[in-house]
Formats: sequence, C-alpha cells, structure tokens
Amino acid sequence: MKKLFFISLIFFILTSCGKSKEVKILAKNAATGAPYAGLEYVVVSSRTTANGEKYRTEANGTLNSNGEAMVSIKQKSGRTYSIRVVEPENTCYNKQITRFFDSPFDVNGTFTFEFAECAYLTLSVNNVNCQGATDKIVFDLQPTYIPNYTNIIPTEKLGCYTNTFSESMIPYGNWEAKWEVTRGGITTYHDSLFLLMKMNILISQ
Repeated sequence: MKKLFFISLIFFILTSCGKSKEVKILAKNAATGAPYAGLEYVVVSSRTTANGEKYRTEANGTLNSNGEAMVSIKQKSGRTYSIRVVEPENTCYNKQITRFFDSPFDVNGTFTFEFAECAYLTLSVNNVNCQGATDKIVFDLQPTYIPNYTNIIPTEKLGCYTNTFSESMIPYGNWEAKWEVTRGGITTYHDSLFLLMKMNILISQ
C-alpha cells in the first residue's frame, strides 16, 4: 500500500509540474518591417471539461521598444496554449489573430505577429480603345508583401467597360497592379508597382 501511494505521489508530481517553454513574441509592420512597440499580449491556456471549455491566463504584458516580449510558460498535459497580440489602431491586415503552440506559426518558440495600417484606394478601369462587345479586360491588385492575399481577386469585364470604384480601405505598402486586355483575339499583358498610401489608380488601355 505504501509503495502504491509512493508511486502515485511521484506520478502526481511529474504531471503537475509540466514542462517549461520559453516563448518569444514579436510584432512588426508587415509592409515596412518596423517593430510595433507597446502592444498588449496575452498567453491563454484551455482545457475541455464536462462543463465545456475552461480558460486561464498564463501570462500578459506589453511589448518592449523592439516590439518583443519573452515569457516562460509551464505547459501541462491536457491543456491547449495560445497567444494573442492586440492589434494596433487603424490596421487593415491581421485583426484578432491567435497563434497556437506547436502550430506552423510556432517557430522554435518564436511567434511573429504582422500588422499593416490602412491605406485608401480609388480604382478606375477604362477600356479607351474599345473595339466592341468581344473585348475583354482582366485586372488584379495584390500587396507584394502578403502571400496568398484573397481580399481582392482577379476581375474580368467585357466590352467597352469603364468604371470608377468607390474608395476602399486596404493595407498600406507596396502593391502590384496587373491587367490583361484582349481585342480582336490578341491579348496584351501589363503590370505596375506602386506604394499605396492614399492613391487613385487608373487602369486605362
């Protein structure tokens, strides 16, 4: 009986202590690479119980002047751990983003959060050399620093198309405009790089 109690005590000590994980939190501007100092962060753990999910704050604080924080988290079996950095004001990229331990965003204990402030775009598309209803223009805008950006998708218009879109808010930084024009069965391809702050973009061909 004493031996059983001793073994149970050892098991309890090992499982309750858990393993310590050193975590680095980094926040930066996706467009410029500049650090975001002073943002608040929180590390939360959760576990599933008979009454649903239970959450506990493991650490919180403010990022330093380099946009960084180092925390040590004691992980326990049966709990899921995540990090959230409160996004800066006027951001149009990565709102309410949460990173989980042991996910692809966990790079050897370093968690990077990228944000970008808002810019303003007015887009005009004008088929000035229209030859008729079979003309086709396909245009697209993409930020060069955000892979697989899906908020804007390639758009196709037919005929003598002309339109100026309403001003919209999109992430600040370097963007690329691409468009292709088909007239009389011949397609030409065009592209242009620009720094987007508050800008009117004219696609005219």
